[in-house]
Amino acid sequence: MAIEIKVPSPGESITRVQLAKWLVIDGEQVEKDQEVVEIDSDKASFPIASPGDGTIHLKAAEGDTITVGDVIAVVEPSSAPVTVGAAIAVGEPVSAPVPVKIKESLKASPLAKKIIEEKGVEAADLARAFPGKKITRSNVEDFIQGRKAGVPSSTFSSIRKEERKKLTTLRVKLAERLVAVKNQTAMLTTFNEINMTASLKLKDTYSEVFKQKYGVGIGLMSLFAKAVTVALQDFPQVNSMIDGDELVSPKYVDIGIAVSAPKGLVVPVIRNAESLSLAGLEIKVKEFAAKARENKLTIDDMKGGTFTITNGGVFGSLLSTPILNPPQSAILGMHKIMDRPIAVDRQVTVAPMMYVALSYDHRVIDGKDSVGFLIKVKELVEDPLKMLTMGEDPLTLLLDL
Repeated sequence: MAIEIKVPSPGESITRVQLAKWLVIDGEQVEKDQEVVEIDSDKASFPIASPGDGTIHLKAAEGDTITVGDVIAVVEPSSAPVTVGAAIAVGEPVSAPVPVKIKESLKASPLAKKIIEEKGVEAADLARAFPGKKITRSNVEDFIQGRKAGVPSSTFSSIRKEERKKLTTLRVKLAERLVAVKNQTAMLTTFNEINMTASLKLKDTYSEVFKQKYGVGIGLMSLFAKAVTVALQDFPQVNSMIDGDELVSPKYVDIGIAVSAPKGLVVPVIRNAESLSLAGLEIKVKEFAAKARENKLTIDDMKGGTFTITNGGVFGSLLSTPILNPPQSAILGMHKIMDRPIAVDRQVTVAPMMYVALSYDHRVIDGKDSVGFLIKVKELVEDPLKMLTMGEDPLTLLLDL
């Protein structure tokens, strides 16, 4: 008897989703718990796995908008041994392919593995081309055609053509929210710069032993997150937000970490960040980054949030004005670290400097609070030891002054 694959509910209030991508083809043999399709909602993307072994028959197309509970495919059980994948034309090989044994360490979908074996693609080359990523059919196709194999190619041509594709539900929702922020808030941005010498020295000195103990290195995002949790205790207004005609000031800090995922910008939330150690924050940051790359973030991962941090520096941004993540009232933007000449004790020296930006809703946060908060973050990052003393000078505490 055929087994139906239905669209599950991704969360409350979401009734319609978009079929983003089939990971299998019609008539392919699939295995139980094999991921067969990716679904986009207005908040997150998630995969759906096959409920059993057999032959899959697709009932919806990529790009279709579908209702939660709809049947998008059926799996016909088969008594014959399951063979994964089917031959797909992905380009002419230079020579007759020689089947290769795929390394067990290579993360790839069953169909991708089938094509790798048939086309004689080196698993090691694929792993280098897509580091840390689960290889899909389209990845292998791109690799064989040279787009991901280091072969120079142009996306443009003298033939006047254009490509059109439907926006994902996530991208549409993101666009709506960004426009709403500009229209419904009084957003301003204040800037400062941070001497990163002490924080970088801390990373260089302790990263190895830190990793041995906790399994992760020391990242700048977790250092800034820790600084934010301390600074917000002195400037609680920055952690507040408007709800109708009321001002809500949470007595906790839920930090959203803006992450660039394959489908667009997502903001998973570290809950009760104020109660976490630096190691606890770093573990959560790494966990969310990995889930975002693999489109594994859930609705619960991105619910709520009282403050957001975004890091344009990973893309090379020197300075920007980050946009608010509603209903939050503030967002901190980190940027690229560059060696620049600065004055220290009336002497010119070169130091690793980072510009930082705080965008805030002026309806909630006054200029004094926004500037004071950003200066507090600057002081904490420039002297990380102060994070242990809630921003107080450790020597002052030692001397009981």
